Amino acid sequence: MSHTVKSKVLRRRAAMAAALALLATAAATGCGAGDEQPGLPSSKADLVKQAKEDGEVNWASWNPEAQMQPAIDLFEKTYPGIKVKYTNVKAPDQVSQLRIEQAAKKVSIDVANAGGLTMSPAVKLAGDVDWAKYGIEADDIFADNFVYVWATPKVWAYNTDKVKPADVPKTWDDLLDPKWSGGKISAESRASFMSVWDLDDAMGETKALAWAKKFATQDPHYAPNVTQAEAPVESGEVSIGTSLASLALAAKDKGAPVAIAPVSPTSASESYLYVPKGAPHPAAAALLTSFLSSDKAQKLLGETYNSRIPVDTDCSDPSDTAVLQALCDANLKWHGTKSLEKYETLSGFYPKVEKEFGTDVG
Repeated sequence: MSHTVKSKVLRRRAAMAAALALLATAAATGCGAGDEQPGLPSSKADLVKQAKEDGEVNWASWNPEAQMQPAIDLFEKTYPGIKVKYTNVKAPDQVSQLRIEQAAKKVSIDVANAGGLTMSPAVKLAGDVDWAKYGIEADDIFADNFVYVWATPKVWAYNTDKVKPADVPKTWDDLLDPKWSGGKISAESRASFMSVWDLDDAMGETKALAWAKKFATQDPHYAPNVTQAEAPVESGEVSIGTSLASLALAAKDKGAPVAIAPVSPTSASESYLYVPKGAPHPAAAALLTSFLSSDKAQKLLGETYNSRIPVDTDCSDPSDTAVLQALCDANLKWHGTKSLEKYETLSGFYPKVEKEFGTDVG
């Protein structure tokens, strides 16, 4: 046998051995029997019992752990014996991780987040859960397997030290005023802040692309994500920037000269929780998700600006949460994403806007 052929044989044997080892590990952890969710009990009482047998739950989300900690503490106090392990994972990285883990039949995440561009791929990652039998309201269940837990509305924030009250932009066209050109505006390069143009029938893609083309001539300061677009507003490096309501309100709490501009309409930017197929602690995952949807948990999440708001504009009871109060105080109107089809449409919308921005780097 030649050296070359012998090497190929050895490589094939090594690959086969690695594959067998992976299967053996998956079998040992109980995570390879199938893609669907293991059987969950039919009542909330039995779910609690099974969750306590799980003993732990691994939650991955893109929010800072400090924002989630009050709700985690209350969950562990309510259900002693179940520990929550929280991991901060960026949205795209979370999808990639789950794809790899599910292919290997070795999933480590029990509760995952979905929203925006990660909503469509998450559909194939989510396990089947009958959320209604665990007390989740029908209005908070999305596409069967997802639970609406909080919203992070997209907003425009401005630096109150740099922008005079009379100059605060009130419309999208106000942002095209030449006085904001030359890097005085920061914007998320991925264009998700323009979601409302695709969600609002009165706006639409054609008008969106025309606006984006004009906005690009303003020579804005582009940032790779919303957090990095907000930071120069707080520091005064720019006058106005794209942000999230939660970021702007948290910055204001810390004393930053930041306020929400009444640029309307905008998008609600809903965030959902789901239990991935193959989750190692499915009962504890379902229990944590249902708990985070409860009124008690929503109140705590609202204190860090991460609770639910109405999917579309509704200021009939603005005092319900701080985020809702802030949106209504700014006279903002907003739209939610109401179907999977619309999320898929948005996935094709963003690259077109990025092309007009000149930020379409794949």
